[in-house]
Amino acid sequence: MALVFDNVCKAFHSERADRDNVLENISFTTQRGEFICLLGKSGCGKTTILNMVAGLIFPTTGKVTLDGAPITHPGPDRSYIFQEPALFPWLNVIDNVKFGMKMQDIPKEEREEKALRYLEMVKLSEYKAYRVHEISGGMKQRVALARALAVDSDILLMDEPFAALDNHTKDEIRKHLLEIWGITQKTILFVTHSIEEAFLLADKVVLFTSRPATIKKIFCLSRPRDLASEEYLSMMDEVKAHLAREAD
Repeated sequence: MALVFDNVCKAFHSERADRDNVLENISFTTQRGEFICLLGKSGCGKTTILNMVAGLIFPTTGKVTLDGAPITHPGPDRSYIFQEPALFPWLNVIDNVKFGMKMQDIPKEEREEKALRYLEMVKLSEYKAYRVHEISGGMKQRVALARALAVDSDILLMDEPFAALDNHTKDEIRKHLLEIWGITQKTILFVTHSIEEAFLLADKVVLFTSRPATIKKIFCLSRPRDLASEEYLSMMDEVKAHLAREAD
């Protein structure tokens, strides 16, 4: 499943400006099973890119295609995970995981089996009967991940999903995410402001300029990797220098 941005530009119109250019000439390709991190300053348009893949908004010019077909609407082949987990507080953990499958009319027995499988994958099976208010922020994000996996989408869109978590919880959930990605081989587009997070997780890091965003550089990374190596330290220093210039 190839996801292609072909010379995409996006402009919004508002009361403050006739034309607010957000993205300019964005072109990149994501292959099935790739983990892509979108990295850049706040407000540069990274979430706009996710929203285009989700089918929530559309390019002003250029094309966004999935397996050669333009993305024209949301679909079950793409799941969104936000910074806030957006769980239903009146449902317990396992019923939150089942919710998307219920909307797809998946049979009850299959919903139960898949929900339990993905809760086990995110290390939360023993919390299946807990209410949302009874679990931590990191656990809520793992429930949101299990829910997205359970509907069996081809692409996971993750918009700074760990930004509100403490450093220890971030480390744990990143480890879980890499393990799950290794098992499922889902395509992931992941928005982050953290250089270290991007270089830890991604196959490719797409670095953007400030708004209107263009692609400054795409870093192609190997696995396994040592972030303390001279190679990776040099790449991260290059990104830090770019972002520092963008802040001036």
